[in-house]
Amino acid sequence: MTELNETHNQVAAQPTPEWPDTAAAQVGDPSVEAAVATLDALPGMPVAGHEAIYSGLHDALLETLNEEPAAGNGGA
Repeated sequence: MTELNETHNQVAAQPTPEWPDTAAAQVGDPSVEAAVATLDALPGMPVAGHEAIYSGLHDALLETLNEEPAAGNGGA
Protein backbone atom coordinates (compact mmCIF):
# COMPACT_ATOMS: atom_id res chain seq x y z
CA MET A 1 0.00 0.00 0.00
CA THR A 2 1.32 3.43 -0.89
CA GLU A 3 1.43 5.97 1.93
CA LEU A 4 0.70 9.64 1.27
CA ASN A 5 3.61 10.68 3.48
CA GLU A 6 6.88 8.82 3.31
CA THR A 7 8.51 8.36 6.71
CA HIS A 8 11.73 10.07 5.60
CA ASN A 9 9.89 12.98 3.96
CA GLN A 10 7.36 14.59 6.32
CA VAL A 11 6.02 17.05 3.72
CA ALA A 12 2.38 16.28 2.90
CA ALA A 13 1.84 14.68 -0.51
CA GLN A 14 -1.43 16.58 -0.79
CA PRO A 15 -1.33 20.15 0.51
CA THR A 16 -3.95 21.36 2.95
CA PRO A 17 -6.45 23.64 1.21
CA GLU A 18 -6.49 27.30 2.14
CA TRP A 19 -9.98 28.03 3.41
CA PRO A 20 -11.46 31.48 2.79
CA ASP A 21 -11.91 33.76 5.78
CA THR A 22 -15.67 34.19 5.99
CA ALA A 23 -15.29 36.75 8.78
CA ALA A 24 -14.06 39.15 6.11
CA ALA A 25 -17.31 38.70 4.13
CA GLN A 26 -18.93 42.01 4.99
CA VAL A 27 -21.79 42.26 2.52
CA GLY A 28 -23.99 44.58 4.56
CA ASP A 29 -26.92 42.19 4.86
CA PRO A 30 -27.10 40.33 8.18
CA SER A 31 -29.06 37.43 6.66
CA VAL A 32 -26.43 36.85 3.98
CA GLU A 33 -23.57 37.24 6.44
CA ALA A 34 -25.18 34.68 8.78
CA ALA A 35 -25.65 32.24 5.91
CA VAL A 36 -22.05 32.62 4.70
CA ALA A 37 -20.79 32.17 8.28
CA THR A 38 -21.96 28.53 8.13
CA LEU A 39 -18.97 27.89 5.86
CA ASP A 40 -16.72 28.27 8.92
CA ALA A 41 -17.59 24.68 9.88
CA LEU A 42 -16.17 23.18 6.66
CA PRO A 43 -12.45 22.89 7.54
CA GLY A 44 -13.14 20.76 10.60
CA MET A 45 -15.65 18.36 9.13
CA PRO A 46 -15.30 15.34 6.85
CA VAL A 47 -15.92 15.94 3.15
CA ALA A 48 -19.01 13.74 3.37
CA GLY A 49 -20.65 16.46 5.49
CA HIS A 50 -19.89 19.31 3.11
CA GLU A 51 -22.96 18.68 0.96
CA ALA A 52 -25.27 19.43 3.88
CA ILE A 53 -23.46 22.72 4.59
CA TYR A 54 -23.59 23.83 0.95
CA SER A 55 -27.23 22.77 0.61
CA GLY A 56 -28.15 24.71 3.75
CA LEU A 57 -26.23 27.74 2.48
CA HIS A 58 -28.07 27.58 -0.84
CA ASP A 59 -31.45 27.36 0.87
CA ALA A 60 -30.65 30.24 3.26
CA LEU A 61 -29.48 32.49 0.43
CA LEU A 62 -32.52 31.62 -1.68
CA GLU A 63 -34.80 32.44 1.25
CA THR A 64 -33.02 35.76 1.75
CA LEU A 65 -33.38 36.63 -1.94
CA ASN A 66 -37.10 35.85 -1.82
CA GLU A 67 -37.79 38.05 1.21
CA GLU A 68 -39.58 41.33 0.74
CA PRO A 69 -37.20 44.31 1.03
CA ALA A 70 -37.29 46.16 4.34
CA ALA A 71 -39.46 49.25 4.32
CA GLY A 72 -37.72 52.57 4.14
CA ASN A 73 -34.72 51.65 2.00
CA GLY A 74 -36.23 52.88 -1.27
CA GLY A 75 -36.57 49.36 -2.68
CA ALA A 76 -32.83 49.04 -3.12
